[in-house]
Amino acid sequence: MLRLLVCVSGGGTNLQAILDAIDAGKITDARVEAVISNNAGAFALERARKKGIEACCISPKQYESREAFNRALTEKALEISPDLIVLAGFLVAVPEEMIRAFENRIINIHPSLIPSFCGVGYYGLRVHEAALARGVKVTGATVHFVDCGMDTGPILLQKAVEVRPEDTPESLQRRVMEEAEWQILPRAIDLIANGRVSIEEGKAKIQ
Repeated sequence: MLRLLVCVSGGGTNLQAILDAIDAGKITDARVEAVISNNAGAFALERARKKGIEACCISPKQYESREAFNRALTEKALEISPDLIVLAGFLVAVPEEMIRAFENRIINIHPSLIPSFCGVGYYGLRVHEAALARGVKVTGATVHFVDCGMDTGPILLQKAVEVRPEDTPESLQRRVMEEAEWQILPRAIDLIANGRVSIEEGKAKIQ
């Protein structure tokens, strides 16, 4: 059984997609062990509690320095000891010590087709604003493993979404979530849970 720690900053729609996929049998041999948010008011924490899942807030605001926050977050993750950490809209940089402790066991969902519209400054609605400003015809979402760079780890899954002429950043964001993020993130977890993913020469491979 693959034990998951899900980290999220906001409403937790990707968390809900994971929970729904587990309930529907689309993710097998996995369960969400705990949810961490950097935002005490995140609805994701309520989603977790309703399912009887451990939910806690670890925020930089609670600590005197970023180093202290990084240490607290890493220690909590080590305490939970998950098999896989899922960043599902987690808007805080993951500490390097945490990445090293869980090497090749952290995945992230990013709302673009990496390498487009990713890296420093590209998060949330900003990604979709940039896509529309550039005039691209296709965008999408990417599930990738997390390394010490910003959106630079091995890509596991991607799914394209058409950009429509009438799109606003908000409408595009919603469609990318519905048509891509909520599809490929559960699939990625299921692949990992069933031993179908390996990382070879810096690339993620599906068996």
